Amino acid sequence: MKSAVGNDVPADSGAGRTGRAAWHRRAGMLPLAYLAALVVVALFHPLLPSWRWLAVHLLLLGAVTNAIVIWSAHFTSAVLRAPAPAGRRGEALRLGLLNVGVVGVLAGGAADRPWPGVVGAGLVFAAVLAHLAWLAARLRAALPARFTVTVHYYVAAATALLTGVPVGAWMLVADEDSRTRLLLFHAHVNLLGWVTLTVLGTLLTLWPTILRTRMADGAATATRRALPVAVVGLALLGIAVLAWWPPLAAGGLALVAAAVGLLARPAVQTARRKTPASFPGWSIAAAGGWLLIALGVDVWTLLSAPDAAEAADRFGAVLVPLLVGFVAQTLLGAMAYLLPVALGGGPAVVRERIGRLDRNWAQRVAMANAALAVFVLPTPPYVRITTSLLILAALLQFLIPAVSIMLAARRRP
Repeated sequence: MKSAVGNDVPADSGAGRTGRAAWHRRAGMLPLAYLAALVVVALFHPLLPSWRWLAVHLLLLGAVTNAIVIWSAHFTSAVLRAPAPAGRRGEALRLGLLNVGVVGVLAGGAADRPWPGVVGAGLVFAAVLAHLAWLAARLRAALPARFTVTVHYYVAAATALLTGVPVGAWMLVADEDSRTRLLLFHAHVNLLGWVTLTVLGTLLTLWPTILRTRMADGAATATRRALPVAVVGLALLGIAVLAWWPPLAAGGLALVAAAVGLLARPAVQTARRKTPASFPGWSIAAAGGWLLIALGVDVWTLLSAPDAAEAADRFGAVLVPLLVGFVAQTLLGAMAYLLPVALGGGPAVVRERIGRLDRNWAQRVAMANAALAVFVLPTPPYVRITTSLLILAALLQFLIPAVSIMLAARRRP
């Protein structure tokens, strides 16, 4: 098995000696806990007045942000060839601060009480700022490495979130007239900045590792070229939605799509060399397709809306494929590969865990994506209910074995 940076060192070698496995046994439960809470919200949503907002933030602020902070630190150490940390106190403090803030934001939004949400957003901001400072310190201390560009993506992504979080907090206390533009800024910068930039930077090394093949020629060069294109596009998009200039916003989205296209070419070349044959591979491949669909729908939504308020009302058409199709599938696919490896225990145990998370993978990927394709079409309510239940079932087919694996790993000596 290859490591996350594509060499021939076993990916779980030394996990027990460095404490990496013990760390991931503890930290790895955080994203899963938020996904479990998301399932509860989905099942009992008629009783919750703000369930849509709560579901979105459980996924993005809870599960995804925790996963990004945990795994971007992991990949930063790997690609920079940094020695394993002597302790995890700093990471634990950052995660603790982050999750206190997340709970504050969730409580404030669900109860419609702005100030707990504002305080929580401040704590999230502080945790991500500390994470950004850690990334910058690692970059300064590292020797030149082939895949340093991955960490540059993480720095850009964290900077985007630090721009989006204050705007999200501002929305909680802003007047109605300015809230729609702030909403569009907050959603685009966080989704296309914090989440998408992190994913694009990570897939440089993770994608060929999942496929167990070598990286395509030119993949690192394409990744370096795509970063400034994506950052400029994101900046133009943010300025344009705040000023409500739809043509400039569409141009920014086009640049983001161009950056995705630059990275898609080597990714497709890698997949042609070794076709995906597992849940992680096909889940991430499907996610890439939904990202392009969401960007196209977003361009149409912004250009066709008469004003910012209407664009915000229509943003649900973008949010569903972006959140479910791209973000959720990428998160589940990446965790299905990374968790079994990071937990250690030897090759036989790792293979057994991967097998459990891969069980019925073709049915799960096909069911989730077919259900989502039907859900986003104009269909009757009972069809949308059925397809949403199928998507929820696919999530449970990942979540139940993942939690079981984590609990079993925690019981290991």
